[in-house]
Amino acid sequence: MSRLTLDKTNKKILGVCAGLANWTGIDAMIIRLIFAAATVVGIGSPILIYILLAMILD
Repeated sequence: MSRLTLDKTNKKILGVCAGLANWTGIDAMIIRLIFAAATVVGIGSPILIYILLAMILD
C-alpha cells in the first residue's frame, strides 16, 4: 500500500475519494458512491469526514 494522500490528478472536488481509492486499491467511483449514499442515508457525518480528510491529507 502506498501513502494516503490527496489525488490531485483524478479529483472531482478535492481529491479525497480518489486518494482513498489509490490507497485501498478500490475504484474511485465506488468510493464516491459510498460517500454519496452515506450522506443521503445519514450514517455518521460523511461531509464532515470528507472535509477533515481534505484538511489533514496533503
